[in-house]
This record gives sequence, structure tokens and C-alpha cells, in this order.
Amino acid sequence: MLHGSPIEQANRLFAQKRPADGLALLKRAAKEGNVDALMQLAVFDFAGSHGARDLPRGRKWLRRAVEIGHVDGALMEVALVANGSGQAHPDWTGALALLRTAAQGDPVAAEQLELVERMSVDGQGRPDALPKGEPLSKTPHVVRYRALFSPAECAQVAAVAGPMLEPSAIVDPSTGTLRPHPVRTAMAAVIGPAKESLVIRAINHRLAAVTGTSTEQGEPLSVMRYDISQQYRMHIDALPGTANQRIKTAIIYLNHGYEGGETLFEHGPKIAGQQGDVIVFDNVRSDGSPDPLSRHAGLPIVRGVKWIATRWIREADYDPWTYRPGT
Repeated sequence: MLHGSPIEQANRLFAQKRPADGLALLKRAAKEGNVDALMQLAVFDFAGSHGARDLPRGRKWLRRAVEIGHVDGALMEVALVANGSGQAHPDWTGALALLRTAAQGDPVAAEQLELVERMSVDGQGRPDALPKGEPLSKTPHVVRYRALFSPAECAQVAAVAGPMLEPSAIVDPSTGTLRPHPVRTAMAAVIGPAKESLVIRAINHRLAAVTGTSTEQGEPLSVMRYDISQQYRMHIDALPGTANQRIKTAIIYLNHGYEGGETLFEHGPKIAGQQGDVIVFDNVRSDGSPDPLSRHAGLPIVRGVKWIATRWIREADYDPWTYRPGT
């Protein structure tokens, strides 16, 4: 006889290599209205665990969980409606309506709503206006946008990423498994589509606007925290042997007040960003090949802590659900 919650029982079955039994148990519990079982089934479908990824089916499990009252599920649903995961198109207006409902009983949702309502955006969450870029270098091509994001927006990015921070890692091409990042020693987190709140979605829209690309070309926003002596050694952001190359990079400086940590281009400027500033640079030459002049580093931190967020932008649309570091 099985004991414990449906989640505990299912986990034991999965550990015994009985995934069909574990899924059947969760589905029975979900049918009876168990909100944790509903959320677990949704997460499995989003991640492609114990079967192929099925975003529309995951959305159905999630909707039922939200109807019963799952608070975190409500924020996840806002994100997925906004970015269009599991539905035909992104729906900013629908997501905003869901966020307003969630904000009535959830202080986290209320904080996000307050931030969004202070933004100057259109009906799709895209910016109404942009500051003029400041050219810093022609070759490599580097442009700075001062105060593109408010202190509150920067703090929100760090708050979303903070609980997910882990040592930087990259996929080993020979084994397909994660290994320590060879040149970046920071802690890092990726804000994937299930965590892409309306604040993050609007930030990604703004980055698309200043880079002259579509939001769908961007990888999920990567957030990095550098403590004393941590750094990102000289590298280029373009990837070897990929069919959908990283053509541009946008870096948001989420804070200032630290010493060291400047962004240094080997053949270009040395930049100490202020909170809310963004730099944008090209990673490829006119023929699409990696540009060696884009080599750059994040210098070691001497005092304090540095937070940045990076958006690597591809040549064509990118599926954020398939993201793996460095691929």
C-alpha cells in the first residue's frame, strides 16, 4: 500500500523505474482536484519529462491548478500567455488581465503589476519610445543606451533570477552533459519561458527594439552575479558550428557601486556601466562569420558585487524551450 502525498507516491514509482504507474497515479489525483498533482503534470509536459514535450496539454493542467487556487501557477500562466507558449500567438492583453486578477491576492503579482503599469508600452508590451544610442566603437560595433531600464526594473530581474542562481555551466559537446564553464566563474540563472513575467517580457521587447531584432530571436534572458575575483575571461559570444548564430549581444547593467568588473573589448572600449545602462554589440561580420574583433571580457571584481543580464540574439527565431547553455 502506498503512503504519503500523491507527489511522494509518484516519486517513489519513478525511482522504481515505473513511470507509467507514476503518471497514472498523478492523473488520478489530478482528476480528484489535487492541485499539486495538476502542477506536477503541467511541469512534466512543459519539460518533456516522462514523454514528449506537450505545451498545450501542460497549459490545460496548469489552468485547472490556477482555477483551484495555485498562486505560483497563476504567475506561470501569465508568463505563458504573454509569450504564447502552448497557444497560437503571444497575448499581452490576456496576460495583463490574468496578472490583474492574480494581483488581488498575491503581493508578488501586485508588485509586478505596479511595475508594468509604470511602463510606457503599447498594446503588445513593446516600448513607445527609446533613448538615442551612444556609439562607443565602430569596429567592433558597440552602442550604449543609458538608463534604458529603471532601478526598479533592474531589481525585479535580479529578484526573479536570485533563487535560481547556480555556478556557471556549459554543455560538454562530447557527452551532452553540463560541466563547469571554462571561462566564466560567476553564478548564473536563466529566466526561461515559464518564468518570463510581464516585466521580463517587456524588458525582452525593449532589448529587441534597441537591437533592431524581433523578440523571438532572443535566447532566454541570462542573469549573472559576480562576487570578488569572479570574472568572464576573454571570449566571443558567437558559437562554433551552429546553424542559427548569435548575431548580437545585449548586456544590461543591473547595478553599480562595485569596483572592477568593467566590460573590456580586446580591440575596443572599456566600459563601466551604470545601473540600467545597456550595451549592444555585433558578434558576426557582414558575411555572417564570427567577428574576432568582438572578443571581450568581464574583468574581475575588486570590491562589491556585480549583477548583469545578457540577451544573446540569434539570426532567426529561437525556441526558448530547447535552450541549453552554449548550444
